[in-house]
Amino acid sequence: MENNTLPSVLVKRLEAQVSQILRSTDPAKLDIKERNILIELRQNLNDARIYASAYETDETPEEQATSAKTARKWLARARRNVLAASEYNVFSAIDVAHLSAQIEQIIDILK
Repeated sequence: MENNTLPSVLVKRLEAQVSQILRSTDPAKLDIKERNILIELRQNLNDARIYASAYETDETPEEQATSAKTARKWLARARRNVLAASEYNVFSAIDVAHLSAQIEQIIDILK
């Protein structure tokens, strides 16, 4: 697998894109629910990256399967939080489509 298609690299890029989009959002202007969604989204992506990295270094197929399943779970939660944040206009429809497509690509690699 090429280095630029490793799941952990793709999740790290996704994290960077989310951070770039969120730079234009003033946390002080968000209500607590919106802030919690964004905090959870960042944590979801961090957890997904950790398990995607573990997937890449696991030695047995069973370990890989477990890490992949856990990474997919965190990515699915991240996708839900992207959608939830879009309800508060944090992400545009284009952002949602782009981020969701990237999440799907990573999930497909982890299958």
